Amino acid sequence: MSKSQRVQQLITDIQSKGVRLSSVEQEQVSRRGGAGPSDHQAMVVDGTPVMVPVHTQSANYSPYSLKETSEGKTSLVSEGIPITDITFAKTPRFYKLKTQDGTPYSHIATLHSTDVLATTVLQTCIRYGGRNKTCKFCSIEQSLSAGRTIAYKRPNQLAEVAKAAVELDGVKHMVMTTGTPSTPDRGAKVLCESVIAVKSEVDLPIQVQCEPPDDFLWFEKLKAAGADALGMHIEVVTEKQRKYMMPSKSQITVGEYMTAFKAAVPVFGRGQVSTYILAGLGDTADDILELCDELIDIGVYPFVVPFVPIRGTPLEDHPAPSADFMTSILKPLGMKTAKANLLAENVKAGCAKCGACSSLKKYEDASVQVLS
Repeated sequence: MSKSQRVQQLITDIQSKGVRLSSVEQEQVSRRGGAGPSDHQAMVVDGTPVMVPVHTQSANYSPYSLKETSEGKTSLVSEGIPITDITFAKTPRFYKLKTQDGTPYSHIATLHSTDVLATTVLQTCIRYGGRNKTCKFCSIEQSLSAGRTIAYKRPNQLAEVAKAAVELDGVKHMVMTTGTPSTPDRGAKVLCESVIAVKSEVDLPIQVQCEPPDDFLWFEKLKAAGADALGMHIEVVTEKQRKYMMPSKSQITVGEYMTAFKAAVPVFGRGQVSTYILAGLGDTADDILELCDELIDIGVYPFVVPFVPIRGTPLEDHPAPSADFMTSILKPLGMKTAKANLLAENVKAGCAKCGACSSLKKYEDASVQVLS
């Protein structure tokens, strides 16, 4: 087995099992609750930024832990055996700053991985609430309840923080997601306003993320505002599982998502529209790969990530998918995206470009080498 294959497998394994942290170990870029990668910590494994579950229940029982070496480095250890040295993403300098009204910059946007600025513009969601309608895996309002963020990030606040993040910390691209409001645009309007403000201050590639709006003209409005890429996240692929896992959000069917994708790709370009798929929530590998084939045909990048059980959600005790299960999806999917020349490295901004929440990019790179 080559070194690249070992690293590929290692990343897949630690993203499934997590890593145990002690109270004295560093937690420079970790997140609890909120939207996006939660209960993770950013680590760099063999030069690759990886978001690793560390605050989850399952991570408490992981065979992986960290140990300081005699040379002052940090080693990833499996059942007492050193595997490889790792480093942490550094705490960004912009975290030390506040707005004029005293709001910490870190409550407005956060660092994901090592060079991605991320924000949830609206930290509330019509899909979030009673257990009978909430997405069972979602923790979007946890960080708001804990006082680690604010409910609405104003456009001028986002512009101020984005400018600082680029100038102080070399941020390379930005993700703007949002909770879904009770308006038919499903968040597209507030995203347009936010993108315009940021682009007026700093030249930063931006991916916007929302549910499919009622009027597909919003895709053109988002593009005109300056958005470089679009994410619309299916998350669970079979209708039966969608209704169980996302009682409210599943009212927008997979078929409706596919219709929206077909309208969005001509606006943003092939490969600049992506979707997040959570593996490990009841869909089989064949279910996921079958839908990925359809997405690739349309020109949508299928970003498949392992489900992470987040504390405080209805699925906090749901098992994470095994590394073998993830490999059964990511290995063939990496070959499919490589053959279609639908590559993460060509995405202008967002989750797929970052790639730190999944080892898909590693399988994709290996497939490109095989095909070349």
